[in-house]
Amino acid sequence: MTDTALWLSIAAVFLLLFLSGFFSGSETALTAASRARVHQLEKTGDWKAKIAARLIASRERLIGALLLGNNLVNILASALATTVFLNLFGEAGVAIATLVMTALVLVFAEVLPKTWAISNPERFALTVSPIVRFVVAVFGPIVAGVEVIVRLLLKMLGVKIGDEAGLLSAHDELRGAVDLQHMEGGLEKHDRDRFGGLLDLAELEVSDVMVHRTNMLALNADENPAYIVEAALAAPYTRLPLWRGETDNFIGVLHAKDLLRAMHAAGGDATKIDILEIAAPARFVPDTTTLQDQLNAFLRHKAHFALVVDEYGEVMGLVTLEDILEEIVGEIADEHDVELEGLRPQTDGSVIVDGSVPIRDLNRAADWSLPDDEATTIAGLVIHEARMIPEERQIFTFHGFRFTVLRREKNRITRLRIMPLGTGRVAPSATPAVPAQAAG
Repeated sequence: MTDTALWLSIAAVFLLLFLSGFFSGSETALTAASRARVHQLEKTGDWKAKIAARLIASRERLIGALLLGNNLVNILASALATTVFLNLFGEAGVAIATLVMTALVLVFAEVLPKTWAISNPERFALTVSPIVRFVVAVFGPIVAGVEVIVRLLLKMLGVKIGDEAGLLSAHDELRGAVDLQHMEGGLEKHDRDRFGGLLDLAELEVSDVMVHRTNMLALNADENPAYIVEAALAAPYTRLPLWRGETDNFIGVLHAKDLLRAMHAAGGDATKIDILEIAAPARFVPDTTTLQDQLNAFLRHKAHFALVVDEYGEVMGLVTLEDILEEIVGEIADEHDVELEGLRPQTDGSVIVDGSVPIRDLNRAADWSLPDDEATTIAGLVIHEARMIPEERQIFTFHGFRFTVLRREKNRITRLRIMPLGTGRVAPSATPAVPAQAAG
């Protein structure tokens, strides 16, 4: 081999290593790039983003073309390098070429370009996408043939390859992304909770967030109008359910603003007010309605309030638009909300909790993960796990916590002490408010 041919071969080896690095970096960037960010750039009119989005959409063809190009240049570079080293060192040139090419390919064609690409995959993907589009167009027919052969071989081995949906739904992927961002410090806890609450709407039912019937404030429509006006003014709620005859016979909902208008029209004389005339019809929803469906129903009907019934038509409680919004943004308190010391952190790291505190509120406040599938309140969770109604001072340990029953009234657990058994758990510092019966 002449000196000119030798130097041309060396130059060709380095050119091929550059191409190998290009293929490796492009594959990493285009597979790691966020489809959401690329889509957003495409919406702004970036033509490179449009090309990148199309390449990412046909990922199998893209990866096949880049792998084909990468293998071609690597094999050709290794063959040329072997020829060069054979001319320089004789038979020992094969071993030397293997060692040198392994080091060069590893550093300059794999690690360096992939590290560069992964540091900013979207920008790298947009830069290389016009060239990669040409590569995919050239190698596309070959890759298509390879895909057919691969699918046939996998089919022979009993492996089914199809276009079925992935194992994770879109909601699960979003939830995983939110949790990952929180662990990596990209999202604060309150932001993670809001995203999580929004994603939970399709999984939670109104029975999980409703105000239970035992905590409802309702008025007897047959009472003296003056008494009803006084009771409505004393109540911290804007909307109040009305019953007649029996306490479970709800016939309407009284809005404080409608009552105020009626009082003004009657010149301040409450005896002239017909409560049933100004009351709005009561809306009833099944307890199995999802929060997503109920939110849509509230928005569609421009309503804020509904009574929750079970499968027998018995009223179980009520749900408001505010109850659903609080699942997303957390507790919403105003100047009329009555604060309840339902959650009291102790110096020893434990918390004293009222039995009626919802598990979801406790998890959100303390950043715990107590299960809420079988029970809504913390007292319900203890009863479910204990398979009995505990006595006072009984202690139970489950889910990584020690639960001590501090107070019981009849068959209800009204106060508990909860001690985290693991390390690194922090007791909550906030006190939750009483669930709002209706927003203003």
